[in-house]
Amino acid sequence: MNPTAPYPARIAVQLQPQHAPDYQMLRDAVRRCEDAGVDVVFNWDHFFPLYGDPDGAHFECWTMLAAWAEQTERVEIGALVTCNTYRNPDLLADMARTVDHISGGRLILGLGGGWFDRDYTEYGYPFGTRRSRLDALGESLERIEARFARLTPPPTRDIPVLVGGGGEKRTLRHVARHADIWHSFVDVETYRHKASVLARHCDEVGRDPGTIERSTELGRAESAHEARRLADALYAEGVSLFTVGVSGPDYDLSLAEALVAWRDGR
Repeated sequence: MNPTAPYPARIAVQLQPQHAPDYQMLRDAVRRCEDAGVDVVFNWDHFFPLYGDPDGAHFECWTMLAAWAEQTERVEIGALVTCNTYRNPDLLADMARTVDHISGGRLILGLGGGWFDRDYTEYGYPFGTRRSRLDALGESLERIEARFARLTPPPTRDIPVLVGGGGEKRTLRHVARHADIWHSFVDVETYRHKASVLARHCDEVGRDPGTIERSTELGRAESAHEARRLADALYAEGVSLFTVGVSGPDYDLSLAEALVAWRDGR
């Protein structure tokens, strides 16, 4: 397979719903993302901040996505990523279908196995093991697909499913079987290896790996120049969706704006 990305380059922003004591800060950040020309606006599915003050301000994922669906007109929206074991998968399918309708067909359903033990402990979910959580993810993906087919009214489109993670035995197998988008944190060498593993899983299920869009985060880049350089290198390998993560209260979009310019200049 030609490694050059078969999809056009897209830029996403993950508005991390932490350290914004007033929801209007998030609402304003969503507006600025759409005005800046980004393609996708993500949040995340946690109940407490992941860095900074561990007891700082924080908002819930899916109620926020419904609000974004009403607020926005163009951008796709979703969670990067929903923790699979926080919600019954049939209920999650119904929630996703509903946000899909509210948004007019702009939802991306991002899913992952879950990992942040504080969420589990304080909200009373069984933490299990990494293996059990990833096995549950595979079971949930099947149930979600089945529920989508039974909902009335059905989703407005085949809701794109994004699976996050790079585990070679289970996560990438789930990607091969169920995902439209694969998201992972990768450099070029790591991506090449993981992509080869994904291709083997796709071969096992008779799927063309080129039908899976590739996604990664660039928020760890220390400058716009570094982010553009890394985006160039990864795009040449087949990655096309690039995300910048930003935290409250400021929600600085300068790096995302530089990447939008990079996208438009290609």
